[in-house]
Amino acid sequence: MADRKLFAGHAVRRLRRGAGLTQAAMAEMLAISPSYLNLVERNQRPLTASVLLRMAEAFDFDPRTLSASEPGGGAEAIRRRLADPIFADLEIDRHQMEEWLAGAPGGAEAFARAYDRIGAGAAEESGMPDPHGQVRREIERWRNHFADLDVAAEALADELRMGAGDPYGAMAERLRVKHQLSVRILPADVLGGNLKRLDMHARQLQLSEMLDASARVFALAEQLAWEAREQIDALVRGAGLERMSERLFRRHLTGYFAAAVMMPYARFLRACEATGYDADILQRRFGASFSQVAHRLTTLQRVGARGLPFFMLRVDRAGQVSKRYAGASGSPLAEGPGVCPLWDVFAAFARADVAVTDLVETEDGGRWFTLARCVTPQGTGQVQARFAIALGLDAAEAGTLAAARGMDLRGRATPVGLGCRACTRVDCPQRSAPPAGRALVMSERESGVTPLGFAAD
Repeated sequence: MADRKLFAGHAVRRLRRGAGLTQAAMAEMLAISPSYLNLVERNQRPLTASVLLRMAEAFDFDPRTLSASEPGGGAEAIRRRLADPIFADLEIDRHQMEEWLAGAPGGAEAFARAYDRIGAGAAEESGMPDPHGQVRREIERWRNHFADLDVAAEALADELRMGAGDPYGAMAERLRVKHQLSVRILPADVLGGNLKRLDMHARQLQLSEMLDASARVFALAEQLAWEAREQIDALVRGAGLERMSERLFRRHLTGYFAAAVMMPYARFLRACEATGYDADILQRRFGASFSQVAHRLTTLQRVGARGLPFFMLRVDRAGQVSKRYAGASGSPLAEGPGVCPLWDVFAAFARADVAVTDLVETEDGGRWFTLARCVTPQGTGQVQARFAIALGLDAAEAGTLAAARGMDLRGRATPVGLGCRACTRVDCPQRSAPPAGRALVMSERESGVTPLGFAAD
């Protein structure tokens, strides 16, 4: 996957102009033709690995910043904003968005900032700020890949010799020696409703007996994120978020670091490629839960060592999405305002501990292989939560997956939408509402598979 295409014309143009160079002068420095550079800047040609390396040497910059600097977060983030019902009648397709980003990146960034500012302002006026939305946009901007955290986590994992078979013991010893913290497992009733607690007076990290082995290791790894606070602080400062959003973003980065310690990038990617991204094997090899592995699979975007671009959603039985990570997938399923009931992700609730696979097709013609599994987070209350975690990948890239063996990835796919209010498919028997911006149409003389007919435009 090291040859995945990178389109970054806006960033290259900004770099060239910042250096005060003409296209001809920059092309000469990079040993490429001016016509090729012109196509790169217009996003009509990708950057090759060799040109990217020469550019990094000539201009002394970190290549990882290219993927984090797309205007508005890139085409998929712009498409998510345009999914708002107020734009429903414009019918802006993907090609138009890509032309806009290539030809007027400043305008696209201005639109994104204005939309986000207006949306945040409206939420504040209604008394309902949306810190989760702000954090999600920041995560999208980085495509949920934070290279500096991965590097720091790998270094720590090497020091702890995480492959030696006792990650819990190694982490507990690190906390004891370097941070003067002991780890105690306490009865559930002692911790009350908490699953973990940091008692600085007693210098203890206290964990509930209700946590299983993978959750205990993850809790220790989160505490060791103290050792990456310089990198985490820099990312939080650079985001410029409100206080509550800042706290949520810091929590995400802390969890990201913890997962990266448990599943160090290079070793995890090798295991993924060797096993066909078999989640069961990955869980056992790295002592992780399915949820932890699924989160980690959305982060594999290291320059020169990219994994498959998965997206992930966590959905409850009412169809409410509590987590969504698009990563580098570009999938509308991870960006849309809702979840289609025709998608087999909901079948996972009836089949505990069994992966449910599906092949779906979205309205834009995209075909996606998905895998869903029901998970039950640990808790201390009488009510037990249940979620379905869905992983998805472009069907064209799913041929090497262990979970897709025997499936005809070019065969019939289930037509799905992004929730009824964002879906314009006609004659859907599952429809519960007309699309936003479309007038409801009813006839006293005729009826179809759904009573919710709507105007074509």
